[in-house]
Amino acid sequence: MGIWLVAAAEAYPPSVFGPASPTAGALWSLFLMVLAITGAIFALVGGFTVYSVIRFRSRPGDEGQEAPQVYGSNRLELAWTVLPLLIVFVIFLVVTRTVVSMRSAPPPSGTLLVRVIGHQWWWDFEYPGYHFPTANEMHVPVSTPQRPQAVLLQLESADVVHSFWVAQLAGKTDLIPGRVNTMSFVPAKVGVYHGQCSEYCGMGHSMMLILVIVEPQEDFQRWCAEQAKPAVQDPAQAQGAHLFFSKTCFNCHQIRGTLAAGNVGPDLTHLMSRQTIGAGAAANTPQNLTAWVSNPQAVKPGCHMPDLKLGPRDVRSLVSYLETLR
Repeated sequence: MGIWLVAAAEAYPPSVFGPASPTAGALWSLFLMVLAITGAIFALVGGFTVYSVIRFRSRPGDEGQEAPQVYGSNRLELAWTVLPLLIVFVIFLVVTRTVVSMRSAPPPSGTLLVRVIGHQWWWDFEYPGYHFPTANEMHVPVSTPQRPQAVLLQLESADVVHSFWVAQLAGKTDLIPGRVNTMSFVPAKVGVYHGQCSEYCGMGHSMMLILVIVEPQEDFQRWCAEQAKPAVQDPAQAQGAHLFFSKTCFNCHQIRGTLAAGNVGPDLTHLMSRQTIGAGAAANTPQNLTAWVSNPQAVKPGCHMPDLKLGPRDVRSLVSYLETLR
């Protein structure tokens, strides 16, 4: 478990630095303001502490002498009561203004809607406007002055409380069973942004990663066109396809264009177009896919995919079939 977890963390480190949307930029500015205030308080208190230690330290000849006793100062006590209250009040007002401005602004026309459903322990992304689902990796078009583009996420949970957080794009928003929450952002920079479920949701929580790929509008449209296509069936992989259906994989997974229509696990129609498997548990390579099919619990302990107890030959056949799902 440790090897897989370290590899996933090193390959996909979430970051709060380098905001890539106005929403994340507002949160970054808020963080810097709070850091400046608390840093100034730390420097002031620390400076007075160091000064007092040096100025009033014991000196030769002070043995047996009692230091002057001060029994209180109404001015000092009023100052260290009122000033912290004022600082907290200012921070509260600024935070409230920032959050309200982000939440209250209605999404502009032409906003891309993505339905996000959190599962233990993976992400389901559905694109209602394009009529296809995908898993764990969200693609969105970049916003430019010529073609402004906002993204609206409709957040739902299939089981327990999760929290969607991609720090460089937006703040955290919880996914609550039986409730629909929303969040929006404007992706301003092309890139791959890493996120994480930020609400402990069970054993696989640490391997419930998110990738958001922000790409040029033309690339996004091409990706949508490819994702909307059904899977291409390769007659040379008939044995692997037979295993997929005979081992009841189709009860949990969907492969559009086949009889597989399960909704318990991720859609596999274009599995090999993704960068990771198991929601960031490992890079999507033939070697890692073989390890996943052979024993998913060894790659992602606690995941709901069972060990099918396949022999090496059947594993090779099934992986060869899955590799055609591009």
